[in-house]
Amino acid sequence: MEADKSSVDLPVIERPLPGGAATVALVGNPNAGKTSLFNRLTGQRAHTANFSGTTIEHRRGVLKPAPAAPLRTEPITLVDLPGMYSLEATSPEEEVACSVLRGCHAGEPAPDAVVIVVDATNLERNLPLAREALGLGKPTIVALNMSDLADRLGLKLDLARLSSRVGCPVVRVSARTGEGIDSLVAAVHALADQKPLPQLDAAACACTSCNGCGYASRFDWAESVRADSLTGDLGAPSRLTDSLDTVLTHRFGGLVAFAVVMFALFMTIFSVATVPMDLIDALFGWAGDTVGGWLPDGDLKSLLVDGVIGGVGGMLVFLPQICLLFFLLALLEDSGYLARAALVMDRLMQRVGLPGKAFVPMLSAHACAIPAIMSTRVIDDRRDRLVTILVAPLLSCSARVPVYVMVVAMLFPDRPGAAAATFAGAYALGIVAALGAAFVFKRTLLKGESRPLVIELPNYRAPSIRDALLRTVDQAWQFVQNAGTTILVISIVLWALATYPKTDPADLPTDDALAAQTQLENSFAGRIGRTIQPVFAPLGFDWKTSVGVVSSFAAREVVVSTLSILYGLGEDGDQEKLLGAMQSSQRADGTPVFTTATCLSLLVFYVLAMQCLPTQVVTRRETGSWNWALLQLGYMSVLAYGAALVTYQVANWLA
Repeated sequence: MEADKSSVDLPVIERPLPGGAATVALVGNPNAGKTSLFNRLTGQRAHTANFSGTTIEHRRGVLKPAPAAPLRTEPITLVDLPGMYSLEATSPEEEVACSVLRGCHAGEPAPDAVVIVVDATNLERNLPLAREALGLGKPTIVALNMSDLADRLGLKLDLARLSSRVGCPVVRVSARTGEGIDSLVAAVHALADQKPLPQLDAAACACTSCNGCGYASRFDWAESVRADSLTGDLGAPSRLTDSLDTVLTHRFGGLVAFAVVMFALFMTIFSVATVPMDLIDALFGWAGDTVGGWLPDGDLKSLLVDGVIGGVGGMLVFLPQICLLFFLLALLEDSGYLARAALVMDRLMQRVGLPGKAFVPMLSAHACAIPAIMSTRVIDDRRDRLVTILVAPLLSCSARVPVYVMVVAMLFPDRPGAAAATFAGAYALGIVAALGAAFVFKRTLLKGESRPLVIELPNYRAPSIRDALLRTVDQAWQFVQNAGTTILVISIVLWALATYPKTDPADLPTDDALAAQTQLENSFAGRIGRTIQPVFAPLGFDWKTSVGVVSSFAAREVVVSTLSILYGLGEDGDQEKLLGAMQSSQRADGTPVFTTATCLSLLVFYVLAMQCLPTQVVTRRETGSWNWALLQLGYMSVLAYGAALVTYQVANWLA
C-alpha cells in the first residue's frame, strides 16, 4: 500500500489556536487491538478506574499533541471503552460501554467524538459495530488497525473508497509498529475541533429497526463495503489460522498443547520470579536492619522495622509474580492463543459450571492467589468471575509450601515416598475442594449455568512487547496503589496485636529467644490464641498451635516463625531444631502434641483455610465489596475447620 495513502483527506483546522476540552471514546470489537492502540495514542499518561457505580474498569488518558500543530488550550481525553460486538449489549461490560457511548451513564459525560478501531484483516466482522456507532450521529473516525498484517497477507485496501462507503475519515494504522499513529492523532485533533457529522450511505441506513432484520442489514452492508474496498487473497488469513487450529484446538492435541504452554508459563514464573523476590526480600531485610541500627530499642523501632518495613516488604514480594504473570498472559492474548486455550478448556470446565477462561486464573493460583484473582478479569461473565475469585484461594499457593514441608517432615522424617505422596495429596485436596466449591456456588448463591462460550478466534499475530510491558506496569501499579495501602494497615494492626500489652522487663528471661516467647504469650495475639484454644481443641491443636493459627492470618507462612518463637528458638530458629522441639512437645497429661492425627489435621486445615489477608484485600478490590471477601473468609474457615475436625477424629479412631 502506498505511503501517501495512510489516510483519506482530513478536515483542515482553520483556527490557529484551537481550544475547548473534548472527550473521545475508543470503541471496537475484542481482539481488534483497541487497547494497544490506546497505549500508542496516550503513551504512559493514562490511568485505570472503574466506571461510576460499577466494578467495570476502563482506561482514560490524554491524547498526544498533534504533530506540527499548535498546542490545544485544553487536552483531549481518550476513554478506552470495554470491547463490544454490538450496541445491543449482551454482557455487563457491553451494557456499560453502550450507556457511556450514548451519554446516558450516570457520572460519565457523553463523548464528543468516537474513534472506531477496525481490524483490517476482518472488515466483515468489525464493520457492523462501526455501522451502529456511526448511527449515533457523533463525529467519528475509523482507525484501520493491523494494516501491516493486511499488507503481509497481500490484502489491498482502497481507503478513499472505504471512507466514502463508511461515511467518515478512515486512517490506516498499526498499533504494533506505530505506523500511522501521527496521522490518527492529527485526525482526532481535527475532529475534536471541527466536529463534522458522519454521512452514512443509503445502504448503511437502510434498516435500523429492532424486529430482527437489523442484524442482517448490518452484515450485508459490511460485506458489500468489504467487497468494494478490499482486494486480494481473502482466504490467506483463514488458511494460516485453520492449519494451526487443527492442532491447537483439537480435542486431545489442544489439551497437550495447552499443558505444554501452561507448564512453560508457570515454570517461567517460578524460576524467573525467584531472583527478584529474593532481592526484594533481601532489600527490605537490609532496610530493616539499617533502620533498626539507627533507632534505639523500643516501640518506634519495632513499629518501623516489623510493622511498616516488614509490611511493605511482605506486600512488594508478590510483585515479581504479578508482573511476570500479567506480562506472559498479555503476550499469549495478543498472539491469539489465549482464545484457543479458553475454547479447549471450556469443554472440561463446563462440567463444574465454569467457563474455559477460568482455568488460567485457577492454574496461576498455584503460584499466588493474588495475581490469580486479578487475572480473573479475562472472564467476561461477572457471575463466573465471582465464582472463580471465591474458589481460587483453595488452590495450594507457594505460601503454603513452608507449612506443608514442616508438617510432612514431622509425619514422615525417614520415608521420602510417603512424604511425596502426602505433599501431592495436599495439592490434590486443594484442587478437588476448589472444583467442588465452584460446583456448589453455581447451583446455590450464584445459581445459573455458565454462559455458552461464544468467542472470536482472532488471526495469529506477533505480540507487542511494548504493549505487554505497559499493561504489566499498569496492573502492578494498581496492586501497589489500591491493595498495598490496605495491606500495610493490616500489617500494622497485626504488629500491634503481637506487641501489646508490654510485659514487664523484670518478668522477661535474659535469653532473647525466651524473652520473645514470653512477650508473644502475654500479647493480645497470645491471649487470643489461648482464648480460642478450646475451639481448636477438637482439631488436636494446643494453645501454641492456636496462636500460630491466629498470627498466620497475616500470611500462612508466618505460622512457622511464630511457632519457632513459641518454642523458644527465636524468629529465625533452625528448622531442624523447631521440628525436634515440636515432636518432643507434650500436653499436660504427658501425651505428645503432634501425633499423626494432629499433623494430618493441621495439614488439611492449612490446605483449605483462608489465611492471607492480602488476598482478602484484593478480593474486595476486584469484586467491589467487602461482602464477597467476608463470604470467602467465612466459607473457607468453616470448610477448613470441618475437614480438619473430621480428619483428626477419624485418624484418632483408626489409630
